[in-house]
Amino acid sequence: MADGIEGWCGMQEKTDPSTLALLGGSPTFAEPLHVNKPNAAPRAAFEAYLDIAWERRWFSNDGPLLREFEARLAAYLGVAECVLTCNGTAALELTLRALNLTGEVILPSFTFISTANALVLAGLTPVFCDINAATMNIDCDACRALITEQTSAVIATHVWGRPCDTERLQAICDAAGIALLYDAAHAFGVEHLGRRIGGFGQAEIFSLHATKVLHAFEGGVISTNDASLAADLRLRRNFGFSAVDRIDMVGINAKMSEAHAAMGLANLDTLDTTIAANRACHDTYAEGLADIAGLRLCRPGPDEVSNYHYVIAEIDATEFGLNRDDFIDLLCAENILARRYFHPGCHRMTPYLPPEGPPPTLPVTEALCDRVLVLPAGAAIALKDVASICGLIRFASRHAASIALRLAADRKQAPS
Repeated sequence: MADGIEGWCGMQEKTDPSTLALLGGSPTFAEPLHVNKPNAAPRAAFEAYLDIAWERRWFSNDGPLLREFEARLAAYLGVAECVLTCNGTAALELTLRALNLTGEVILPSFTFISTANALVLAGLTPVFCDINAATMNIDCDACRALITEQTSAVIATHVWGRPCDTERLQAICDAAGIALLYDAAHAFGVEHLGRRIGGFGQAEIFSLHATKVLHAFEGGVISTNDASLAADLRLRRNFGFSAVDRIDMVGINAKMSEAHAAMGLANLDTLDTTIAANRACHDTYAEGLADIAGLRLCRPGPDEVSNYHYVIAEIDATEFGLNRDDFIDLLCAENILARRYFHPGCHRMTPYLPPEGPPPTLPVTEALCDRVLVLPAGAAIALKDVASICGLIRFASRHAASIALRLAADRKQAPS
């Protein structure tokens, strides 16, 4: 590929570093490219499901579409029960209460903040654990070392949809007599040990947020093989009603509407197509970014069954020539809205800082939080745009030294 980037329609060609938007040039893309722009089934398919609700005038309160969606999800995941909620955070909060957890719960710091927040709102104490550098999932040995008499559960996250070491985690939790839950927000459609993620631990929590591989505009799923837990959760999501005028427990309104279930069903119908498009995107990045010094693309292994929904890269500043944050600034200026996840780690976020003294040291998490970036991907991005992003990244890597010098000079000249 030549030094200049061959432009697609609407793309600004880069011929030397001064043409980068961060250094005064025009953006590569006229419109922003977001991380995981929502995919969508054909609108007619969504409207066909919505028409069913419209004709019945049944828009909420455990309607037929919700029940159909729950049954189809359970069949797809190979579990006894799926319970739908209005969002993933509500799904987790209800599960924590249904299991009557107390005291401390161990979770990775390298995860979305809602997991920690849900624990605190349920009156529990989050205990942050370090991760494995290779998998980016919770470190099993570190997790075992954190278990005390106050520990009631572990919540492990399948980060980027890469499965946790479920066998070791289950053995650890069984030995300690504590519950094991999974944050499976990234992992719908992923297979592990010959079956789909969804049936490990006591329950797994999926997000159906619009940016996920399967979405329902917004929503959450609790998958479990525990029928009594599922029955409890269905009461809790509907104020505790077990019958007309009968309340069996304190509950909240966490129901999913029929409109959301319609979108979920339509997207479930096209999930195989979505995952195939995700894989084509992933493969295009893998080809376009191969052999760039200091940039490592995180790829599923040859035997892994992935949903390919996230394109994750690690930047080694010494080899690449730019640090991760400067590189993200460069990409964002080009309207390539790369993100850093889950910076700076939950244990270093304001609500979880100790009142006195420094936060706990989690060296693997902290190092990774300074290297990882997430690139625009998913089924909704055009492969020609992915190729253009790859071309720009290669351009930046070749000129990294001069870009770094220019940024340093600009910072020195900036008013304090």
